[in-house]
Amino acid sequence: MAYSKKEEFSKEEIVVSEIAKALSHPARVAILKFLAEQKSCICNDIVEHLPLSQSTVSQHLKELKSAGLIQGEVDGPRVCYCIHKENWKKAKDLFSELFRLQFEAMKKCC
Repeated sequence: MAYSKKEEFSKEEIVVSEIAKALSHPARVAILKFLAEQKSCICNDIVEHLPLSQSTVSQHLKELKSAGLIQGEVDGPRVCYCIHKENWKKAKDLFSELFRLQFEAMKKCC
């Protein structure tokens, strides 16, 4: 059985890596950009804005929801999606801190 050392990292490092993984596909970035521009939750319009099939878009939405970047609400036979505002801010803060630390370290480097 394979042993994962994931639990040896801080909770913050694990969360950042999970968010980064969710952002690692251009379709997911496009979905997030589309949802961020909307004023309300979106149900079926996402597929119309992407060059992907419904099933592929659904898989990407599942990944984004699993990472906590979006939330979905069942509305009859469909699910309406929007940005999870609290988690979106948390992700922004985590990445801002990561890049701030990186920048500070670079100032000390050759």
